[in-house]
Amino acid sequence: MEIRILATSDMHGYIEPTNYAEKNSDLPFGTEKIATLIKKIREQATGPVLLIENGDFIQGSPFSYYLAKSKRVAELTQVINTLDYDLGVLGNHEFNYGLAYLNSAIKSYNHPVLAANILNKDGQPAFGKAYEIFEKEGVKIAVLGLVTQYIPHWEQPATVKDLTFKSIVETAKEYIPQLKEQADIVVVAYHGGFERDLVTGEPTELLTGENEGYQLLQEVSGIDALVTGHQHREIATHIHGVPVIQPGYRGSHLGEIILEVENTQEGWHVVSSQAEIHATAGVVADEEIKELIAPIGEEVEKWLDQPVGKVEGSMKINDPMGVRLHEHPYIEFINRVQMDASGAKISGTSLFNNEGKGFGEIITMRDVITNYIYPNTLAVLKVTGADLRAALEQTANYLAVKDGKIIFNPEFIEPKPQYYNYDMYEGIDYVIDMSKPAFSRITTLTFEGKPVEPTDELEMVINQYRAVGGGNYTMFEAGKIVREIQIDMTELIANYLKKNPVIQAETNQNFTVIL
Repeated sequence: MEIRILATSDMHGYIEPTNYAEKNSDLPFGTEKIATLIKKIREQATGPVLLIENGDFIQGSPFSYYLAKSKRVAELTQVINTLDYDLGVLGNHEFNYGLAYLNSAIKSYNHPVLAANILNKDGQPAFGKAYEIFEKEGVKIAVLGLVTQYIPHWEQPATVKDLTFKSIVETAKEYIPQLKEQADIVVVAYHGGFERDLVTGEPTELLTGENEGYQLLQEVSGIDALVTGHQHREIATHIHGVPVIQPGYRGSHLGEIILEVENTQEGWHVVSSQAEIHATAGVVADEEIKELIAPIGEEVEKWLDQPVGKVEGSMKINDPMGVRLHEHPYIEFINRVQMDASGAKISGTSLFNNEGKGFGEIITMRDVITNYIYPNTLAVLKVTGADLRAALEQTANYLAVKDGKIIFNPEFIEPKPQYYNYDMYEGIDYVIDMSKPAFSRITTLTFEGKPVEPTDELEMVINQYRAVGGGNYTMFEAGKIVREIQIDMTELIANYLKKNPVIQAETNQNFTVIL
């Protein structure tokens, strides 16, 4: 008999096949297209089908942001409920809108939500269950839900203060032997990825614990299938004999593991397995889901088309890499908004990806939210001059030189693009000299016309993700936060434009990258 495990992960609220940059798009992703694939495979399956939602569903798109701002999460999760998922797993971005919103989402689902390694004060799973056992056509299938333990490095301290995030390897060692006794088949659904090359086992990133998928399969026996996510990779393979999938980003792929099982005197067991991912490119959107969310989609489009300001000059982004090497008016603007909201004299921000187009002459909410894509709030840190220099050296390491040209460091593009970890600052003057060795590239650093000394005390504003050390900025931490601005950055941008309805596209070129 064949058991099919289907999985979505990191759909990030992209229901329709659009990135919202313009209307009436039909891009190769989205839950509407995933729904078509799910229904097709279910219809064709000759054995049981288990459907898993592997995290990062309620945050990430203008659609999900709009519903979060009006606390209407059930209108988003109804999409998942309509598709009859068997279970869900929490993702790290599920925490972005706070625990109240997260708990509302969990309550709204028709299926159990698992997170074995996130514990409350009593040492018990803080959100629902650790695992679930399903019986399908006489076969008992146990699913253990795990989440990246690195969430405290990204979230506001208040959100995670009463929670303990354990290593998934440690947690799996506790639960897998129990599940082997209770079930025929053991599946791990993990909102996390791989820290090592899938073939050679060589580290592909700093071994911080953010991703532990390779170590899990290396150290824990008894796993029959592994569903992964978080890194937005497209993976369908076997590692140490275990079938593994990771189905991309925004609903670009549906993951499928097929287990061929047979019944013996000892019970059901796996005799062979396949791992596949199915692209949604070319797939027609499902009519049921389209009709379900059409009224909300119209609301969102109207909201996105609201004009919020005007630009004199050009803030358009034509060359993302050029923006990172030469200060661009859009980056200057974002830093000015942060400084205005916080009162800090130093600010840092990023160009989060290569899709943002900047601002045209008329700025709409669509422009704001498709450029500033994360639901960040801001934090002001008190740091030393040494901390600031270390942060600039870290950001310079996201650049590299190839064939006499400065490029984004390939180490931070594969397996997952990390453009959001390269920061550009306002309020200081600095030079990045790429002819120097890594971590000794900041050749000039001044504040208010004077060289920054290691012992100087400075206040700077950055987003909450960076303020607690996100992106391996270990010089920043929650203990250095002196105040927070608990208003979403998208709202801060809109508020700034209300006060300043016409903005100038200008820069002071306070940073220089040289070769």
